[in-house]
Amino acid sequence: MNTLIREVLKEGRMAEAFNSRCIFRAWDLASGAAEFTVRRYFRDGKLYITLSSSVVRSQLHFQQDVLLQKINSIARNDEFFTDTESVKGPVTQLILK
Repeated sequence: MNTLIREVLKEGRMAEAFNSRCIFRAWDLASGAAEFTVRRYFRDGKLYITLSSSVVRSQLHFQQDVLLQKINSIARNDEFFTDTESVKGPVTQLILK
């Protein structure tokens, strides 16, 4: 069933939107900062996160490498995540604002 869902997402060109949603969900789970997250944007492998707390942003800044690994791991394990060449897949850079 998962294969069928992934094929439909690819064919309908919806994979990019679903990948972004998977990555945003992965951010919430990996960072634990969902309540401080004001805005999220994902494009070309870069995840832009705007936080409402400078203290939280500072703490997360020192954990960026670990966060990237966790986010990518969680996203890839999501049943709706489609890792293809045509779709911008995992996060390569985390930008905290």
